[in-house]
Amino acid sequence: MKVNIKSWRGVAVWKWIAKDDNCGICRNAFDGCCTDCKMPGDECPLVWGQCSHCFHIHCIMKWLNSPQVVQLCPICRQDWKFKE
Repeated sequence: MKVNIKSWRGVAVWKWIAKDDNCGICRNAFDGCCTDCKMPGDECPLVWGQCSHCFHIHCIMKWLNSPQVVQLCPICRQDWKFKE
């Protein structure tokens, strides 16, 4: 039996590799984007702290720049330092 392929369409899926499925601040999925962005991907990257918690870059920057919040991780309350 011989099979001839007449057409082919490739489909690709991307996914952030993170420990959690959702951002701890905005509660949106990491495969989606934060509330400030319209499209997921490189415009809305993920960042990890040294405590290993992960957030959208825009969410954690808003959190850290908020006047009533000290530079702490929103989940574990350790000093926030970006993982290198």
